[in-house]
Parts: sequence; structure tokens; C-alpha cells
Amino acid sequence: MKAFVAGATGETGRRIVKKLVERNIQVRALVRNLETAKVILPAEAELVVGDVLQPESLKAAIADSTILLCATGARPSFDLTQPYRVDCEGTKNLVDVAKSKGIEHFVLVSSLCVSQFFHPLNLFGLILVWKKQAEEYLQKSGLTYTIVRPGGLKNEDNSDQVVMSAADTLFEGSIPRTKVAQVCVESLSEPEAHNKIVEVIAKSEAPEKNWTQLFASVT
Repeated sequence: MKAFVAGATGETGRRIVKKLVERNIQVRALVRNLETAKVILPAEAELVVGDVLQPESLKAAIADSTILLCATGARPSFDLTQPYRVDCEGTKNLVDVAKSKGIEHFVLVSSLCVSQFFHPLNLFGLILVWKKQAEEYLQKSGLTYTIVRPGGLKNEDNSDQVVMSAADTLFEGSIPRTKVAQVCVESLSEPEAHNKIVEVIAKSEAPEKNWTQLFASVT
């Protein structure tokens, strides 16, 4: 298994890279700025320069990777076209290249509430609308996928249990980014995670379940 991580220097992406390295899984991390990435990412990760908005750069960057994890996301900006370009077109570019490269499993980090058009987040360039379109493009691609929809993202980890549910069943709650990264990495070795949308939050009072049980509970 060789993992390719898009959005590797983002807050969630860097945690995904770290989890993969901890599992001794080879990682190719897609970055736009090598110097920044060297400071942020583990030394064990292989850094490759590219941009999801430049498909030609992706073909060389993915190289011989066998799995792909996408944690890209538009940064807050006055440019309201960013969500469309990054969250929709950028992800579609990754899906297309993944198909041409024979990627075995595509894991996409999306967001809770993407099906709710009147959600406040859509005031910022229709960000959830474009994430949903990217999800649908991946689902129709023929690739084996896992779509992870986290609740509100926290930078600090905690001891809460992960709660996992089916698409459009969770509408509030939060989860540490470290746990989101763990969900993504665990999905790679769990057949029950294949071709599913999983919504995830964390709760202190939730019953403890192993990863197989969590993914199997989503139907």
C-alpha cells in the first residue's frame, strides 16, 4: 500500500499524513510549497509538488500510489469562486487522475450537512453545494470510495468516542481533526468502509466500538 495525500499541509491533511506514517504506510504528500511542507510534515513523507487545479501535475505526483486520500478545502477568502474551484473542480481532477492511475481506494473528506442548501456555510461561495457535487462525482466514478463527513472540526484532540452514522442523519456535533484522520486511515483496511458515506462526530457518552463495528453499523 502506498498512499497519496492531497491537501497534505492543511490542518486535517497533516494529521492524515502523520497517522499513515505511524502505520508505516508509504506516503506521497501533495504540496504547493516545499519549504512550508518540510516544517509541517513528518520527515518520512515523500513530498511532491503539484496542484489539484493542474491535472497534469497530478499524474506525475501520484506516480505509483495505490490509494488516495483527499483532504483539500478552500481556505476562507474574499474570492467566492474558491470553493467551486478547489472543493469541486479540484476533487474532480483528482478523481479523473485516480481512475487513469488505477487507484484502489479513494477516501474523501467532505462535511456534515452537505445536503442542506440553506445551511449558513453556503453563504461562503456555496461551499457545501460544491462539496456535495464532488461527492456525487466520486460515487459515479466506478472507484472504490469512502466519503467521510465530519462535524465541526477541532484542532485539539480529546478522549471522546467516535460516533459514525449514515448519510444525512447527523446535523450537529463536533470532532477533533485527529479522529477524522484516524477514520480516514482506518477505512483503508476495513472492507466495511467500502463505497459508503460515513458521518462522524465525537461524544463522551457514546459506547465504545471498534472500527469494524463502526463501519459495519453504517448501511
